[in-house]
Amino acid sequence: MKKKVLFILKRREDYGVEHYSHEGLTTGLYNSAMFVKNMLQKNRVESKLIVVIDNNDIDREVTLFKPTHVIIEGLWVVPEKFEILKKLHPRVKWIIRIHSNTPFLANEGIAFDWIAKYTKYLNVKVATNAPQMHNELQLYVKQQYSLTPIKEENNVINLPNYYPEKFVKKTASPFKNSEYINIGCFGAIRPLKNHMTQAIAAVKFADRLNKKLIFHINVGRIEQNGLSVYNNLKAFFQNQAHKGHMLIEHEWAEREEFLNLCSTMDIGMQVSFSETFNIVAADFISQGIPVISSKEIPWVNTLYKANPTNSDEIARVLRRAYNQPSMNLLLNKINLISYSKKAKREWLNFLK
Repeated sequence: MKKKVLFILKRREDYGVEHYSHEGLTTGLYNSAMFVKNMLQKNRVESKLIVVIDNNDIDREVTLFKPTHVIIEGLWVVPEKFEILKKLHPRVKWIIRIHSNTPFLANEGIAFDWIAKYTKYLNVKVATNAPQMHNELQLYVKQQYSLTPIKEENNVINLPNYYPEKFVKKTASPFKNSEYINIGCFGAIRPLKNHMTQAIAAVKFADRLNKKLIFHINVGRIEQNGLSVYNNLKAFFQNQAHKGHMLIEHEWAEREEFLNLCSTMDIGMQVSFSETFNIVAADFISQGIPVISSKEIPWVNTLYKANPTNSDEIARVLRRAYNQPSMNLLLNKINLISYSKKAKREWLNFLK
């Protein structure tokens, strides 16, 4: 039977209607799904991505497209909905795909309750996008139903992120002779993104270079009590103004505009407490900008990973990336391409 894959996302307040018909939507969840959808199409797997208002739109879209597999991106479909959907579409395989590791997921109050309920249903699987989360959810589900097994097949699978292999030809930062150092720390503002410690480390790094720091962030998505982080960032840089350091806030942008913004940085920072892949870090590399991270991002080379709680160590790794831009780009590009090739194999093998 020919495979047809339908990716379904739930509309949220930052999914503007104008973004529905093209790839410009700027949430990581959307871009992640779109990257996989495009990859599957290039490999002759008919695929479609749609954004719906809520649970009640799923039946209509599945009826129209007639997929063999439906990938629900994120935790937003109430488990009881599958009682209805399974009867309406008994041949469809349903996959709820999670894009977080446990520390982040723990902030979603319904997460583990819903995951347990999803796995009760035949033809419904939960997919992670990182090995650690896969291991932990397998253990959770196995213990949950060890006495009363619901299904014979494995109901927790791993479907990793895929990143398109499009890289600009660039080997060094263009601003080394400037009195300023531009550092991008992009992404939604939330505690686990660790903006504050990274800002402190970036100031230490700039001071040692005798440069003025321009610290760039996104505004427009402040989540999981991230307002406190945002307020502290503003206060911190207000008190750094006498040294010439400044905070620049960028509105959420369409993808091409965001990539252009990434390309104007000297270094990208993603030294987060919890990640599974991190598209922003990959975007920096794709635009020829060195990036540093924590150990949470699996494909970043270990030379450019820092302890997210140690601002001195982060500053040292920043200096290393600054001094070795070509090496940073080469090693991380190799790792990112390798990661994506493996991800492609895993998706195609799953659909066989």
